[in-house]
Amino acid sequence: MEAPAPPSELVSEEGRNRKAVLCRRCGSRVLQPGTALFSRRQLFLPSMRKKPALASGGGPEGDLLQEHWLVADMFAFENVGFSKAVGGVKFLVCADCEAGPIGWHCLDDKDSFYVALDRVSHE
Repeated sequence: MEAPAPPSELVSEEGRNRKAVLCRRCGSRVLQPGTALFSRRQLFLPSMRKKPALASGGGPEGDLLQEHWLVADMFAFENVGFSKAVGGVKFLVCADCEAGPIGWHCLDDKDSFYVALDRVSHE
């Protein structure tokens, strides 16, 4: 079965984000338009919560997400924070309200930061 096409209102012909990526909770800008590539990769993200609860690892509650914005340079973010490392992974959170995780970064791959489309809004 072929994967569905990426949402054209969000993804340009070049595969980049057409719109700004915002925190769903506070509206803070996470990425400028054109700074991330659409990527389909299955990643598990814990349920959304505040950063201190996230760092403790919590339970296995969460979502298996497939559609992400892939950012190659951490300095491309406008506003993002990182959790403490949990099993070789740091989770991305909004730097303003600390809601998250909105994304995922494996410490083994220094140039890949994933932001889940289902965890952010676009404008």
